[in-house]
Amino acid sequence: MFDIAFSELVIVAIVALIVIGPEKLPKVARTLGALTGRIQRYMTQIKEEVNRESRFAELQQLQQEIQEAASSAQSSLQNQVNNLADVAEVGSQTVTQGQDASMTAVESVSDQEQSKPQN
Repeated sequence: MFDIAFSELVIVAIVALIVIGPEKLPKVARTLGALTGRIQRYMTQIKEEVNRESRFAELQQLQQEIQEAASSAQSSLQNQVNNLADVAEVGSQTVTQGQDASMTAVESVSDQEQSKPQN
């Protein structure tokens, strides 16, 4: 993260020893260590929150895509059902017309047989 060499840390430690004094230096070091730990935990929490929000946005986008695909599939199926219903209706009308024609033909043949003279 920071580009600090060991020699630079030694210089900072010597200056801190001179400025703070040997009695207060351990307490200051503990305090700085605790603050550093808090900062690291805080940064970790921020990273986790950003990742969580990113995943949430991806999941929302995926949910939107799935809903669009489901809607498209539903409309396609509805169109197919409507087409099949139309075909069934046309087939039913054709069967009805065929039955009517058959009945007419049977009646015609029956009438012809009845009108024939019997031997």
